[in-house]
Amino acid sequence: MKKIFTILLIIITVYGAEAQQDAMFTHYMFNTLAVNPAYAGSRDALTITGLHRSQWVSFDGAPVTQTLTLHTPVPFRNSGIGLSFINDKIGPVNKTSFYADFSYTVKVSKKAKLAFGLKGGLNMMNNDLNELNLDEDADPAFAADIQSKLLPNFGFGMYYYTDRFYLGLSVPKLLENDYTANTTDGTVDLSSENRHYFLIAGSIFDLNETIKLKPTAFLKVTNGAPIEGDITATFIFDDKFWLGAMYRTGDAAGILAGINITDQFALGYSFDWSFVNTTMVYNGGSHEIMLRYDFIYKDEEKIRSPRYF
Repeated sequence: MKKIFTILLIIITVYGAEAQQDAMFTHYMFNTLAVNPAYAGSRDALTITGLHRSQWVSFDGAPVTQTLTLHTPVPFRNSGIGLSFINDKIGPVNKTSFYADFSYTVKVSKKAKLAFGLKGGLNMMNNDLNELNLDEDADPAFAADIQSKLLPNFGFGMYYYTDRFYLGLSVPKLLENDYTANTTDGTVDLSSENRHYFLIAGSIFDLNETIKLKPTAFLKVTNGAPIEGDITATFIFDDKFWLGAMYRTGDAAGILAGINITDQFALGYSFDWSFVNTTMVYNGGSHEIMLRYDFIYKDEEKIRSPRYF
């Protein structure tokens, strides 16, 4: 598995990329359920995670995204369930998604598990062109009678993990839905959802008795766009504080920091800055806030043994 992780990191550093259609997060390692349903229940707790991202602050119409996920193991043998909510707004376009997640886990060795997951839900897209300030009030290109549209979708994922390593592959949206609008000239296509393929990986290493290194990676592939990869190195101090650096191919670099306020409650913050020439001179960077709380543990040992993923 370490060889697979090394190959993944090499792939990420080789390929350049541009922005993908789906929302991006610097705290992707805390947002696993949003992209991989097989993660549901893997923390052996009722876990709730909230993320807010303000991208390219000071840039009019810049992306603003929130996610809220919760998941837990269930009494059915080796199963987990979860719920995911995503709200993504870019200019006049607002996309909202609601998904339910289910996972089933099998032991592949004494220390390793492999989970299979299914995700199903609804996506809603709403374009409010009235928010735009036009040079010409009667511009016919912005005269579409656009209605909110609710469309179903589903996906799947696989998640291999131990206490020290994880590797996941997922396609959270298999259907490539089209969004349309009614105009005076008939129905026109506004946009379509491209199918995204996600590969995630991470590990944890003891540098000494008090400091650990947690490298993680997130590879995103979709048709019609270059491959994009995030790679992050985080140092964890006394299982209490963490500080790390992130690099996103062809887009941005950043830092992240956080604290485990209690054994169950974690708080994180990150800042990343786009180094792409077309955006770097127009924005003040991107900010994220992450909150996570573990409500229920299957046994007390889980409190004494922190989960790093």
